[in-house]
Amino acid sequence: MNWIQADIFTTTAGIDPVSTQLIALGLPGFAIQDAQDFQDFLKDTTIHWDYVDEELMKLAQCETKITLYLPDNLQGAEQLSGVKSMLRALKAQDTDHSYGRLDIELADIQEEDWSTAWKKYYHPVEISPRLVVCPSWEDTPLRPGQAMLRLDPGMAFGTGTHDTTRLCMQLLERYVDENTHVLDIGCGSGILSIAALLLGAKDAIGVDIDENAVKVSRENAALNGVEDRLHTVCGDLTDKVSGTFQLICANIVADVIIRLCPVIPRFLAPGGVFIASGIIDERIGDVRAALAEAGLSIEEQKESGGWCALSCRCEER
Repeated sequence: MNWIQADIFTTTAGIDPVSTQLIALGLPGFAIQDAQDFQDFLKDTTIHWDYVDEELMKLAQCETKITLYLPDNLQGAEQLSGVKSMLRALKAQDTDHSYGRLDIELADIQEEDWSTAWKKYYHPVEISPRLVVCPSWEDTPLRPGQAMLRLDPGMAFGTGTHDTTRLCMQLLERYVDENTHVLDIGCGSGILSIAALLLGAKDAIGVDIDENAVKVSRENAALNGVEDRLHTVCGDLTDKVSGTFQLICANIVADVIIRLCPVIPRFLAPGGVFIASGIIDERIGDVRAALAEAGLSIEEQKESGGWCALSCRCEER
């Protein structure tokens, strides 16, 4: 398998928040190069330096970066989408710019070339007997009763191939009917909102902190002829949302879901369902505890590839 080197440029202060988010995205393997660490190492008085290589000394002036390696395939393209969305969200929150530029650069490959990786590797995916996700540049036959969701992911997270998205869609399908108002928090490519609408939901609101994701969601809604029923909002979680919904979904990461839990009951209609996905299995206990504390009772837990998704409802008072 070929691998692509991806360098994320940040600062010493940005190492922990970026690393935490990478781990939450299921990317625990990365290397950190930090000028401050090397400078502290050189100042260590317990070591007497007779000679330090000139190339090594350049580390003292280097820009802090986190390096990870992504497979040169559809999985890598999906992972890169998640990392880019995470960095844009982190950049929006870092109002004092203490985390540096938070840019990502790919070694030995042009950004334009990487973006076409979708077309090399992304093919129709059957999510369930009722739903097939198909890239906009392909076609596929459908069985009776199946709906086709056409998607051009661009660089927004959500193609239907990742375990987190697929698990969320499989749960979502169980609860949608013609009276369902949907709230999709962290909508990415719009895949969950659009899937709900194609399965019969009345309307949907998609929210994302990433302006690029909001744009891609609108374009994908138009591809599927549901643009009149999907309203997209650029904002942080529920800050710009009002009203109640029969179904709320959030395919994000564990820490964000935990932060979201206390406000979910306020937006759930009576008998409504909250679906949470994007949770690595090591964090499922933390998420379950946060849901319970918020008065949300878990109905089902689904797992695949080290990821978990949950459906839950408000406990009766």
